[in-house]
Amino acid sequence: MRQHRRTLRLLGSLLLVAMAASVTGAAPAPAASPTPLDRVIPAPASVDPGGSPYRITRGTHIRVDGSRETRSVGEYLAKILRPSTGYRLPVTAQGAGGIRLRLAEGPFGAEGYRLDSGRGGVTITAAKPAGLFHGVQTLRQLLPAAVEKDSAQPGPWLVAGGTITDTPRYGWRGAMLDVSRHFFTVEQVKRYIDQLALYKINKLHLHLSDDQGWRIAIDSWPRLATYGGSTEVGGGPGGFYTKADYREIVRYASSRYLEVVPEIDMPGHTNAALASYADLNCDGVAPPLYTGTEVGFSSLCAGKDITYDFVDDVIRELAALTPGKYLHIGGDEAHSTSHEDYVKFMDRVQPIVAKYGKTVVGWHQLTGATPAKGALAQYWGLDGTSAEEKARVVKAAQNGTGLILSPADRVYLDMKYTKDTPLGLSWAGYVEVKRSYDWDPGAYLPGVPGGAVRGVEAPMWSETLENSEHIEFMAFPRLPGVAELGWSSAASRDWERYKGRLAAQAERWDALGIEWYRSPQVPWGSAAR
Repeated sequence: MRQHRRTLRLLGSLLLVAMAASVTGAAPAPAASPTPLDRVIPAPASVDPGGSPYRITRGTHIRVDGSRETRSVGEYLAKILRPSTGYRLPVTAQGAGGIRLRLAEGPFGAEGYRLDSGRGGVTITAAKPAGLFHGVQTLRQLLPAAVEKDSAQPGPWLVAGGTITDTPRYGWRGAMLDVSRHFFTVEQVKRYIDQLALYKINKLHLHLSDDQGWRIAIDSWPRLATYGGSTEVGGGPGGFYTKADYREIVRYASSRYLEVVPEIDMPGHTNAALASYADLNCDGVAPPLYTGTEVGFSSLCAGKDITYDFVDDVIRELAALTPGKYLHIGGDEAHSTSHEDYVKFMDRVQPIVAKYGKTVVGWHQLTGATPAKGALAQYWGLDGTSAEEKARVVKAAQNGTGLILSPADRVYLDMKYTKDTPLGLSWAGYVEVKRSYDWDPGAYLPGVPGGAVRGVEAPMWSETLENSEHIEFMAFPRLPGVAELGWSSAASRDWERYKGRLAAQAERWDALGIEWYRSPQVPWGSAAR
């Protein structure tokens, strides 16, 4: 009898809802539809939509082949999906269907992949593990933004049907984090690494030394870290990475398929080192520690042999900690070093980098000396940089020096968006989202051979940035656009289409707890904040 009454009450409630809808004209809630395959950032090389979507359910398995790397990517994917879906999503080498990750020969290169989706499952295929990992980032963006949350969400978890075939335009897609002006902990660096990985960034350039702080332990010169790392801009406590800390950053970055590129800036930007060891100064007198933001006043003593003993020790120890191919030696804003001494210094330092098995990277002022064979120059000039300086960079590129493009008035993420931006600097101008995105690295410096451009990098200098929230506010929404400049073909990029794709990312950033700037150039719609 009770069951009969409950049924009558339920039917009555449903009838009232239906009557209300007929009176108000309200339509029933639309069925969930999956994110279109072409809505991801960076834009894929090829998209072929069609067929039924795949639905992740309680019975979904993540199927991997027998390789350790594939299983690791599968476990990474499961760790993202389990909290929000509430599903077990076992990672297994058995069975068929579900989400499948497989390594196979194909036209994918080192980082490309193919994603096939249909009613029976999703398969990501790549020739190398990095490609599988990048394919997983695409899969994340094809799922609802709520998939990023750390508690169970209602779903449904649909992946649109069709095929994406994708390879990157450039092999260098970087982001630089300045941990010298302000120090960031291992956990804060890891958080940024995870955000970079979502957009297929593959290089993390760590600016480990500057006038305001030395951030890496060097056993043979211990005061560099303990004294030179004891402060930061504004006089805060600073800090430094032990060798174990640095190894953990390298390991974590590698698990997200980012290569760490460490930078020791020299011969300028060296006050922290000069303050730590008096013998590195030409007059033998150590200056005080520095907590300001001016540049260009410091220099290692190019005429002293101890300078090169110091450089050899630092590079030897840092190279031993760094499995990646590159070591960045800075070279910018050496205003207190004569041209003659600068050339002498670079002629002696570049072979030291090679001696320890690394390839030289330097800021583009390196082209004012003689870049080593195979060296890369990182261009950070402006649209208004002198024709003479640009010509020197172009000539070096024509002679075989590779270029990484980081024009400051385009992709320096610490530049203010507008005059009202509460963080950042404006010496390179104001850099809104469209300006950051709307340029072509391949055509930026006329006369540079196409093959000389190795990629792009977005530096984040930290004079005004003190925590993760500050980093995120300056990176988002510009960082995804820089990632697309590095990954996607020039022909596929269009600001009018891109800004709609970018607006759709806001819900994902909110789900991940990322701080972001609500640029008026982007149609955010109902996005939070």
